[in-house]
Amino acid sequence: MTSQVGNHTSAADSISVAANRLPETFSSLMPGGPDVREGYIDTGTQTLHYVEAGDGPLVVLLHGFPEFWFGWRLQIQPLAAAGFRVVAPDTRGYNLSSKPEGFESYGVDLLAADIRGLIRALGADAAHLVGHDWGGSIAWTTAMNHPEVVDRLAILNAAHPRRLQQGLHHPSQLRKSWYFFFFATPGLPEDVVHARDWHFFRHFVQDADPPYTPQEIERYIEAWSQPGAAAGMINYYRASVRQSQKEAEAKLRAIAAPTLVVWGERDAYLGAELAEPDREDVPMLDRVERLPDASHWVHHDEAARVNQLLIDFFA
Repeated sequence: MTSQVGNHTSAADSISVAANRLPETFSSLMPGGPDVREGYIDTGTQTLHYVEAGDGPLVVLLHGFPEFWFGWRLQIQPLAAAGFRVVAPDTRGYNLSSKPEGFESYGVDLLAADIRGLIRALGADAAHLVGHDWGGSIAWTTAMNHPEVVDRLAILNAAHPRRLQQGLHHPSQLRKSWYFFFFATPGLPEDVVHARDWHFFRHFVQDADPPYTPQEIERYIEAWSQPGAAAGMINYYRASVRQSQKEAEAKLRAIAAPTLVVWGERDAYLGAELAEPDREDVPMLDRVERLPDASHWVHHDEAARVNQLLIDFFA
């Protein structure tokens, strides 16, 4: 039996109870299917808020910037209906999860350790891991640092760390990645992103097709407005640019898990040449599935196609 304080579960208990029904403001914006529940889990160092649906093999969905668990609203119930236990956390610094102070708390190795802790605290030995954007970076790193907890790996529009470093040597990718360096400045970004009803963050999702609805944007603004969330989100970038290329390369390990890459080719932030990882880095690469009409928000633009790709890959 687990011991609970509010919605939180003690780290010593290893299993979380996500018994609360999802609020109507969220459930009304998601496809029909298995009920979605929400809860909190202690990973040992952080408390992560998450939503969950279904039963079966565990699938963990890791959102990117500037989303939160809700970015997977079109995947959670379809994957659960296909026979999986689907868990989508708010990663560290986002929405309702812990938001430690200081960019030092947002190194990708720490973010990956959170996911290892999450999987184990959910009572599983391992999981199928899906990551988009920053969630993809965390997923790549989890598979490198903690291979024992990753059965299969699916990456959506997130370059392998080596590919991203190579890309940042080219002017075309540097232009696409300008915000990496803007976010690295102290103090100023937090002031800028709040302005004009979060216009700066809303700008990042404007390429989605179909466009995000006003109701969906309201949910994003609600998440961005949580105390400390803007700083937490920005600190991902501050931590990443402070690690030298030499340090980053020294940490790279070949990924043992079978891996699927799905890539929306209209990505305004990552060049299409970054989709294909080196075979030496990902020897178990299943394939790179390119969707020519999808933007960076591939899981939104072509949700049915992405869902089927994931179901088939994990089956």
